[in-house]
Amino acid sequence: MRILPRSVEKLIESFSRLPGIGPKTAGRLTFYLLHVPQTELDNFSDAIKNLKLQTVYCSKCFNIGETDPCVICSSLDRDEDLVCVVEQPIDILSIEKTGKYKGVYHVLHGRIDPLNNIGPDEIRISELIKRVKTGHIREIILATNPNMEGEATAMYINRELKTLSSEAGSRSAGNQGPIVTRIAHGLPVGGDIEYADEVTLTKAMEGRREY
Repeated sequence: MRILPRSVEKLIESFSRLPGIGPKTAGRLTFYLLHVPQTELDNFSDAIKNLKLQTVYCSKCFNIGETDPCVICSSLDRDEDLVCVVEQPIDILSIEKTGKYKGVYHVLHGRIDPLNNIGPDEIRISELIKRVKTGHIREIILATNPNMEGEATAMYINRELKTLSSEAGSRSAGNQGPIVTRIAHGLPVGGDIEYADEVTLTKAMEGRREY
């Protein structure tokens, strides 16, 4: 015998598919929404419906935005010779809150994770390499999360960039490619950039070192 209406069951199932939300939390969210006025539910529904319809990926950095290129890549106040590599677009929000970083970004949209069959070809590392080849980048800041997968991703990118610099240097004397740095103290091992506060991220950016 079905106790809950099918519409309620379907919404609980949908919430349960979201990361970090279990069945109990999904149930609480669903029953909370039952008490919300219909106008708020309509606005919530429209926001979800338009999430992909009204966003695009920037062709330069692969951040999300309303236009291509995104607002950061379009800004004349940003230093295009300084590129910060992050795992997800939400990491950009965290770094921008510090107000200290004035370069541009490159979003990988993931990290190397062999246990989940995610290799270098599944994230936007090749696009970063192409960007380095065709641009005049002074420094690459590797700001992947300081956990096992983030470190593996940073090591792989560093190796690829060092190989690229070596090949470029052999063809042209003095062309050693960009400096590769890694965000340092301030972020705990196993922590995510998304949950770090502004002071912690500022210290991490200021304390970066050559990788």
